[in-house]
This record gives sequence, C-alpha cells and structure tokens, in this order.
Amino acid sequence: MAASSHRIMLGPLVAAIDQGTSSTRFLVFNAKTAELLSHHQVEIKQSFPKEGWVEEDPKEILQSVFECMERTCEKLTQLNIDISNIKAIGVTNQRETTLVWDKETGEPLYNAIDFWLNKNHLKHKTGLPISTYFSAVKLRWLMDNVDEVHEAVVSHRAMFGTVDSWLIWCLTGGKSGGVHCTDVTNASRTMLFNIHTLEWDPELCKYFGIPMEILPRVRSSSEIYGLMVIVTFLWQKSGALSGIPISGCLGDQSAALVGQMCFQDGQAKNTYGTGCFLLRNTGAKPVMSDHGLLTTVAYKLGRDKPACYALEGSVAIAGAVVRWLQDNLGIIGSSEELEKLAASVGTSYGCYFVPAFSGLYAPYWEPSARGIICGLTQFTNKSHVAFAALEAVCFQTREILDAMNQDSGIPLTQLQVDGGMTSNRLLMQLQADILCIPVVKPSMPETTALGAAMAAGAAEGVSVWSLSPEDLSEVTSEKFEPQINPEESEFRYARWKKAVQKSMNWETTEPVGESSIFSSVPLGFYIMGSMLMLIGANYLAGQYTYICTFVCDTLKIIPKLEL
Repeated sequence: MAASSHRIMLGPLVAAIDQGTSSTRFLVFNAKTAELLSHHQVEIKQSFPKEGWVEEDPKEILQSVFECMERTCEKLTQLNIDISNIKAIGVTNQRETTLVWDKETGEPLYNAIDFWLNKNHLKHKTGLPISTYFSAVKLRWLMDNVDEVHEAVVSHRAMFGTVDSWLIWCLTGGKSGGVHCTDVTNASRTMLFNIHTLEWDPELCKYFGIPMEILPRVRSSSEIYGLMVIVTFLWQKSGALSGIPISGCLGDQSAALVGQMCFQDGQAKNTYGTGCFLLRNTGAKPVMSDHGLLTTVAYKLGRDKPACYALEGSVAIAGAVVRWLQDNLGIIGSSEELEKLAASVGTSYGCYFVPAFSGLYAPYWEPSARGIICGLTQFTNKSHVAFAALEAVCFQTREILDAMNQDSGIPLTQLQVDGGMTSNRLLMQLQADILCIPVVKPSMPETTALGAAMAAGAAEGVSVWSLSPEDLSEVTSEKFEPQINPEESEFRYARWKKAVQKSMNWETTEPVGESSIFSSVPLGFYIMGSMLMLIGANYLAGQYTYICTFVCDTLKIIPKLEL
C-alpha cells in the first residue's frame, strides 16, 4: 500500500515490443518526452540446421515477449511508476522471418525460418530481388516440404505471417479470436505484396502457388489492431497489460527511420547491428533503383494517411565482424577492446578487410565473394587489422550511400545513425571521414523501439503522441564532422574498391555425382537471375507475365530440393 500511494505520475506512457533476430525486448516510454523509463531483454536461441539457414522456435519468441513484459512491469512498479498509465503498445520485428501456424490449435507448424542467400532482380511490383531472403520462397518451401503445413493449407487451417503477425495474433487472443494482420512495411518484404496498390497481389500469389486466404490482412503502421487480452499460453499469464490497444506495427528498419524522425524526403538513417541497414526516405512515390538497392514501404502512419517509401541498402557483416575477431581469431576480448586496439594505431597501415563471409549484399549482390584481408606487410599487427575491420563497416556504408545518391540524384548532406555499434566513437568518426559528411548520433539509442512506440501512441483512438514536427520532442544528439581531407578519403575508398574486386569469384560449386545444377540453391538462383537479365528487355517492354511464369516454373524445382 505504501508503494502504491507514492506512485509517480508521468502522464501517458507507451510501450514497444522489439523482437529481433537474437533477442526480444519490451520498453516503456514517456509519450510527452520520449524518455525511456524501463525495459527488459531476453536472448533468443537460433539454430543453424544447414548452411545459410537460420531457424527459431516461435513458442520461444512468444515466451520471451511475455517474460519481457512481466519483468518490465515489475521494474516499473519498483520505480513507483503506475503501469495503468500505459495507453498503447507498438510492435517492431525482424521483417523477413516466416511462420505458419494452425488457427484452430494455435500451434506453430514449423520453426520460424530465415535464409541468407540472394541474387538478382524482379522488382516491377515488389521492389525486391528474387531471393530466399524474403518470405514467398520460404513459404513455398514450407508448403512443399513440411507435411503439417501442407495439410493445414489444404484443410484451410493454416495462417501465414511474419513475426509481427504471430505476436499480434497471440496477444489479441490467439485461437480464441486473435487478430490476423500485418502492416504495409512488413508486407512489403514478402514478395507477395504490390507496393503500388498496397495490397496482396493476386498474380504474385498465383505464380508462387500461395493461397491468399492464409495471408494476414494488411493494415497501416499506426492504428488500433486489437486489444491485449489475458493470455494463458505456454504456461505464462500476461494480465497486467490486459485491455491495452496494440496500435503500432513497423518492420525494424522502418521503425528506426520513424524513431529517427526521418519524415522528410531525402532524410536517411543507418542502423549498425549485426549487419547495417541504410534507409533513405523517398517520399510518396517509390523510386526503383538502378544501383542494386531495394525499394520498400517506409511507413504509413494512419489508415487515411499516404504511404511513404524508401530506398534500402543492406550490409551483411557489420557488428558480426567484431564477434568474428573475438570468437574466431581471439584477438580481442570485447567490442570495447576493438576500439582501443584500433585507436592505438590510428591507421590500418594499408591493410584492407573485406568481410564477405557469405557473399556481398548491396550494391553487388554477389554470392561468390568471400572475406579477405589484403595489403599485409611484415609490420602489420592485430591493431591494424582491428582498424581495418572498423573501416570495412564504414566503406560498405559508403558504397550504399553512393548508390542512393546516384538513384536519387541528390547527395545526402548528413547521415543519422543508430544501433549498438554507434557506441564506438572511433567508428563514428571514421564513418564521417569516409563519407565526407557529418554523422549524427542521437543520445537515446533505442530508436527502433521508439519508432514503434511513436506509431502506437499516435494512432487514432489513442492519440497520446503527436507526430507533428512542432510537437516532437527535441532529441539531443552528437555530431561527428569529417576530419580528413576529401582526397585522402577518396584514396582509401579506391583501395577498398580494389580489395572488393579481389574478394569476388572465390566460391565455386562443383557438380556432385549426378545432381542437377539446381541442387545448389545459390547457383540455381544465380543461373535464374542471369536468365532473367537476358530476357530483361522483354520485362521492360511489359512482358511481366512471361517472366513471372518462367521464374515460378524454376521455383517449382528449387523448393523441392534438399537445401
């Protein structure tokens, strides 16, 4: 009683579920100041059953959400903050991870799956390359290879969704009446969604052989989808938040764009995590890239609001290079040690590191590339390699930014950054030096969760968070200005480009026995992509149906193979 009588009244609060590839978090913000009040994080196990393939247990994902909610509410209570002031919950998530579950039993029919193989383009409607990275091919594989999924689809019991759909369905009641929905940002990463009409595309679904009835309803990124219920699932009960609307949903990179308040055409942010994701707001019209980037829906902040689009470039290895130096080579004991090592020499001494451990992503989309460290001399030591590793993150971002500048025709004047690696001040300074523009880091690093909370709090019917520019809280930030001359930056960048070329064409696939050439998924997609390029003239002339038929005939072969 004593604790409750001294509760701190902070006005409306908004919470966010941030479900990522390696962990889940639940965070609570002050809707008036954007201050983070409390949070809790739980790690998620990943399994790697085959090369290039990642799986997670959907039940463990949901369990982690409940645990984070409960622990965060406990922390708020200990701080004498009234939980009843939480007015809305937003969801942000890893975007392409694919799930199928039974709507009658509520049980997942297979693990959540993710692939990391990629090649070439079919972007007219989707803005995306043909790739196992996105959901359509993974869903097709599940339907063809997992009996439980096939049977559930045939008997009209199957539900498909990305992680946001799974969580929203479970948290709003599950098999007892849960809401089956997704938002435009997550839908745009499936290869089944028309980014122009903002609807599931019947032709794409037909070509991939996916029944539209299993797809979630597509909603905006900011509206009330349903109410939290007291859920008894996996022996957990989440009653403290019962009745609170779930009213925001954004894929993680779109959420970071919103959290960074990049609402103007031309503004961009880069998130430094395991990989790097650079998004540039292109306004109300999608811009198709001629330089290896993806076109995606950035956000749609209300049912009656227009959609905004973005160009996106992804770097496969950023923070992962730190883990590699630590776990595989043992030359550092922590990420903090990497910064100290690199700072001790202040140069790579001509050493260049291309961390193409599983190929190169944008703007090359080259699966045959492999990691190299070149330019070594007898003088080179582990400190120079550490410096080269940090430079590699910055050079990869420079390549993405160059592609975006070419596609948009308007050079970026500053880059907003977020993510775990931004705590490395040397990295941020190197990034400014290599880009030759200022790098701006917000003092509050949780921009992904903040974006989901902003969308939830701004939803019609909640309206505790204004997204009007004049009402947005002023976010303090630190700016890193370039400190080297452009000539030196260009020289180092040119040497990096030379190193990238040397990393190409390392991986080749040898035929094994009498296997079909398509028994290698990377090679199969490479050949398919090459053939698509050959018939690209037909594509540009409007022969879309012909190409899609060809692609999907090929895909009918690939999913049935042992990946």
